[in-house]
Amino acid sequence: MPEIDGERVIADLKRLAEFGRYKSGVHRPTYSPEDVASRHWLAEQFAAAGLDPLIDGIGNVIGRNPRARRRLLVGSHSETQPHGGWLDGALGVIYGLELARAFAADPALAGLGIEAVAWADEEGHYGNMLGSRSFTGGLSETEIEAAESRDGRKLREALAEAGFAGRPRELVDPSRYVGYLEAHIEQGNTLDSAGSRIGIVEGIVGIWNCWVTLSGEQNHAGTTQMSRRKDAGSAMVHLATRIYDRFAEIAGPRTVWTIGRMLLDPNAPSIVPGRAEMQVQFRDTDTNILESFERTLHELVAEADRAGPCRVAIAPLSKTAPAAMDPGFQTLIEAAAEHHAPGRHLRMPSGAGHDAQILSRRMRSAMMFVPSLKGISHHWSEDTAEEDIVLGAQIFADAAAAILKAG
Repeated sequence: MPEIDGERVIADLKRLAEFGRYKSGVHRPTYSPEDVASRHWLAEQFAAAGLDPLIDGIGNVIGRNPRARRRLLVGSHSETQPHGGWLDGALGVIYGLELARAFAADPALAGLGIEAVAWADEEGHYGNMLGSRSFTGGLSETEIEAAESRDGRKLREALAEAGFAGRPRELVDPSRYVGYLEAHIEQGNTLDSAGSRIGIVEGIVGIWNCWVTLSGEQNHAGTTQMSRRKDAGSAMVHLATRIYDRFAEIAGPRTVWTIGRMLLDPNAPSIVPGRAEMQVQFRDTDTNILESFERTLHELVAEADRAGPCRVAIAPLSKTAPAAMDPGFQTLIEAAAEHHAPGRHLRMPSGAGHDAQILSRRMRSAMMFVPSLKGISHHWSEDTAEEDIVLGAQIFADAAAAILKAG
């Protein structure tokens, strides 16, 4: 089996974290100068590991292995959330780099090769998993033309400033790979609270987003009697409460839902708001549950619209389908985990979206988690014990070798 250099893994992760360092975390938004510099650094590391590196027209960094007869694609994303953690995504990218080195150094693995990848914009600064969707043929030029960041920066402009404009976008050849593997911090507290050290992902949730708009009547907060108000803000709060209560009645054991974005117009203390908007998101690995939530949300919106005094409308924003991970790959990851951490692993779903769900549409795919301390993620204080990082790298490498040998 390949032998991992744990000190090198930690050193690489810490070096990558210097691109956009923020407190104990990282601020490295997609196509920012820090992100672009980190991608060129990764390409250099891929080359030093014996891979042929390229950065394609969407910003994916891919290390090709020209010598292997059977190849496994291994990686994750390398940009971060604003003021996010140092391991989210980066862990899987550095694992891919380390696996490429370890496989190349082991004569017993001759002919079995790793191709490493750092996907672009999994975090959604400009779109939904742009890099992996581009690689699998799911990102059109029309979508690229229309895409922009939340602060209004056009994707075309960002690609040009990053130096990626005009480069071809790589497209997957599924016949090139046995499959795809991705490692990630859990981003929750299931492993940490259970004292487990490895999570074998069974499936990745689907994430459905809807936008609800409430239209009332803007007026003076001091002179408009309560009885004649058409307060869009009040209507939004009442509807949001109804949504939370009703969703709790129909949820599955692992369903989660969030109203994470609420807007008032004009959002002033002495004005009755004439317009309010909120984004409703729900997640589950069961499509039937997602469809039930969508139907229920439409029913609640229709009830609120009929009741008045505000008009209420709903529009879909985005949907990602749940994705099951390959059962055979899960078994081999579990066997490697049992060898190195007997009884300290478990099978679990992923409550967060990942590039693996996109790759799973084109090839066999699997994911492995290491614990997040206290379940903290998407925050600069996110962390994982170094011994768990190193253990995870070795288990991941053993699993990759077993998958390649099984063919």
